[in-house]
Amino acid sequence: MMTDAEKLKRSLNRKLLIWYRRNGRSLPWRETKDPYRIWISEVMLQQTRVDTVIPYYQLFLKTFPTVDALAGAPLHNVLKVWENLGYYLRARNLHAAAKIIAEKFGGRIPDTIKEIRSLPGIGEYSAGAILSIAHGKALPAVDGNVRRILCRILGIRKPMDDARGQQQLQKLAAGLVPPRHPGDFNQALMDLGATICKARNPECLRCPLADLCQARKKDLQNALPITRKSPSIPHRQAAAAVIRNAKGMLLAVQRPSSGLLASLWKLPGGFVEAGQDIKKCLKQSVKEELGIAIRPGKYIASANHTYTHFRLTLHAYECRLLMGDPRPLGCQNWRWVSPASLRKLPLSKVDRKILAETGLCFKKQTRSSSVVSV
Repeated sequence: MMTDAEKLKRSLNRKLLIWYRRNGRSLPWRETKDPYRIWISEVMLQQTRVDTVIPYYQLFLKTFPTVDALAGAPLHNVLKVWENLGYYLRARNLHAAAKIIAEKFGGRIPDTIKEIRSLPGIGEYSAGAILSIAHGKALPAVDGNVRRILCRILGIRKPMDDARGQQQLQKLAAGLVPPRHPGDFNQALMDLGATICKARNPECLRCPLADLCQARKKDLQNALPITRKSPSIPHRQAAAAVIRNAKGMLLAVQRPSSGLLASLWKLPGGFVEAGQDIKKCLKQSVKEELGIAIRPGKYIASANHTYTHFRLTLHAYECRLLMGDPRPLGCQNWRWVSPASLRKLPLSKVDRKILAETGLCFKKQTRSSSVVSV
């Protein structure tokens, strides 16, 4: 005789898969079982909207159609193709993982949990998604959408957004994944969370799991899941130096290979600590980066941006080079570039914004901020 848990699993699987076959979103990465293409899509989809990802996915695969092509490409080229997609650590991890796959696995995307989890940037969610979709492994792929659905279906009334709670939901999800069509099951949950069981005002009347949902039965669908209150994020200030040589070319620097926006290019400068004079901080930052003395002049423009853990206002100043030849002390590299050449370098969104605001290159942005992680 089946237990209540077994009945729930069977009913949920049947209803969800029927719904998905009729209503699943048509997406380019669902037209293939190629593990490489599925891997690229899953990494791009982390913390990023589907409609934003699609053109980047298509361009990325056109530029790097195979693991070997990605592994053999300079990081500079990978970052340029990734430019403005945000969360740049994903691109660096993809590049590093491709090299490992090419060298250690003969160009084959690993098909075991142990091997695929050994790759940079592959966590529990990505491993479950790739292996279930590409290889039919009965593994869960638990992201924020899936956690929300589970909390509502099961009527969980306690915060589950800490490490312990997420691990509990991971085990619950693992018990629900069917041995047949696990990839479709995981993608069905993703689609359900994106289109019906949304964070706010879920469309319960359209939901295939409505009769199974404890939150709906108790009118708690807008109250669940319960999350811990997020702390407010700090607002930081930074300064950038617009330095020209006698030919009118701009001085640009490449960020260090690790840390914030690693390996991307920018104007010289850095953060301004609270209470400190912005021009003094700019002089010190440029000296630490390049070993040169500058004189900050007139203020030109500012740009705002929001990262995962802080908000940033970047101020640009016209500056004069007083003494010294640039050397890569606190950066990877430096060069004098024309505005046209600067556009060709991989830049972060905030650096593109400040260049647009100063009129140096790029069109001025109509929106002042977006959320990015590093």
